[in-house]
Amino acid sequence: MTSRTKTPNLLDNPPVPVQAKLAAAWTSFMFLYIYVDYFHLHKPGVIDNLRAGVVFEFDISPTLLTVMLASVAIPALMVMLSMTLPARVNRATNLVVASLYIPYSVFNAAGESWSWAPFYGLSIGIEVLLLAFILRSAWTWPRTPAVPAGLATTDLRQDVGQ
Repeated sequence: MTSRTKTPNLLDNPPVPVQAKLAAAWTSFMFLYIYVDYFHLHKPGVIDNLRAGVVFEFDISPTLLTVMLASVAIPALMVMLSMTLPARVNRATNLVVASLYIPYSVFNAAGESWSWAPFYGLSIGIEVLLLAFILRSAWTWPRTPAVPAGLATTDLRQDVGQ
């Protein structure tokens, strides 16, 4: 009887481009953001306030709805921008937008009662973790070493001449 050494089949783990990581994080953030607002509708009295034309003490107006749309549209646009912008602009855009969304996410819980702290604490905590991941990914964006133009041109000319 022959004994064979069993080698485990390792799963391939190819590197994921930074752009894809950023787009995935913004997608997760956007879904979480929308679902938190959706689940908030289940809070007692919220639907009654909506019917009365009030959201978070603000009268429902075209301006309020535009601000609310912008707050969801920006993460949605960041999904696309993270995949299409050039690296330098992409990095800067992600750093700025994610930095601005951290205080904005925390502010969304302002004025809520302590009885809802677990709901808002968990949702804001996850949002901030996703934004921190975006900041870290953009901040540590891999760099390609620059090749001085003179050296590359010199090397090419020498290869052609030989």
